[in-house]
Amino acid sequence: MLRFLTAGESHGKALTVIIEGVPAGLPLSEDFIAGDLRRRQGGYGRGRRQKIEQDRAEIMSGVRHGKTLGSPIALSIQNRDWVNWTEQMSIDPIESEIQKVTRLRPGHADLAGIVKYDFDDVRNVLERASARETAARVAVGAVCKRLLEELGMDFRSHTVQIGDVDALVPPEIDWGAVEESPVRCADAAGAEKMVAAIDAARNAGDTLGGIVEGRVERVPMGLGSHVHWDRKIDGRLAQALMSIHSVKGVEIGAGFAATRTTGSKIHDVILPLSQWRPDKPWARATNNAGGTEGGITDGQDIVVRIALKPIATLPRALPSADLMTGEEIPAHYERSDICVVPAAGIIVEAMCAIVLATAALEKFGGDSLGEMLRNWRSFEATIGPRSLRE
Repeated sequence: MLRFLTAGESHGKALTVIIEGVPAGLPLSEDFIAGDLRRRQGGYGRGRRQKIEQDRAEIMSGVRHGKTLGSPIALSIQNRDWVNWTEQMSIDPIESEIQKVTRLRPGHADLAGIVKYDFDDVRNVLERASARETAARVAVGAVCKRLLEELGMDFRSHTVQIGDVDALVPPEIDWGAVEESPVRCADAAGAEKMVAAIDAARNAGDTLGGIVEGRVERVPMGLGSHVHWDRKIDGRLAQALMSIHSVKGVEIGAGFAATRTTGSKIHDVILPLSQWRPDKPWARATNNAGGTEGGITDGQDIVVRIALKPIATLPRALPSADLMTGEEIPAHYERSDICVVPAAGIIVEAMCAIVLATAALEKFGGDSLGEMLRNWRSFEATIGPRSLRE
């Protein structure tokens, strides 16, 4: 069973992660995890915080001589900005008076959080509610990606919309060009318009949301299950993706567009043996289902999209109310991003990796990587037509 916990506040000392259930013998390094942490920090529209932090996860336990031990893996990501917040975020009581945050931000966890936990300082909520926490999840996702690479899986993401600017998504995406794009967009002309839209929002003291697509290639058949609601792989993916900050919508495959056509046009026709690739049994004519049927992966690529609202911390503060008096007051503002859509793709990849790694370990098991791979290969040998089984 794979499980993990993250801890830490946005301006605290560090983000901490404990991951349990990773098989022994998996090659893993800090440099591999650092690659995705670096990708998360990029993207046009990010704020000044990214110039301060240089995220790197230090492996504290669970790895020896470059390979996992099967014991819990502990990671620590230092917050370099902590030195500027030692008094405001002190663990110990302090004598000096700290100014409380009482101006509530519409669209953030501020009001709901202080009511739930009975606080009189919004900082007690906003520090943990911050999207800074996603750095820890990206580190977990990187570990899961490393495991799933052993099964041949590959993770991709790209931006398809920012504000009212839509990208023209080509049939074949140049993923190298996506990584080079300032907004991680496969459409160069669309990317220019997206950059201009972000600049306009920045000049207006506003923020922008958008849509990101994630893809997972070479996913094995049989992950998840149809027998219980909480084991369905599409439900698990949707929950994981909805947990990302600012996400307000999730689509798998054709998603809502499937409602505008007929069943004869939307379902993925199963092709006969003569049209299969040698390495891909049970081929399909299309992938409108996005890689899942009945709560189980069907051997096609997983395709998901998330809709991100504009972030809630606006330079030109929205009107709001004060926590202590209820009187009208501008909402609280701290330095923030203008647009997080480009960076969100890396978080989408991470959450998909976490869900699929968990499902793969449930399906194939194994306390060591070798045992897991043997189980996977044994299963793969059974999935063709029944008459062709040895």
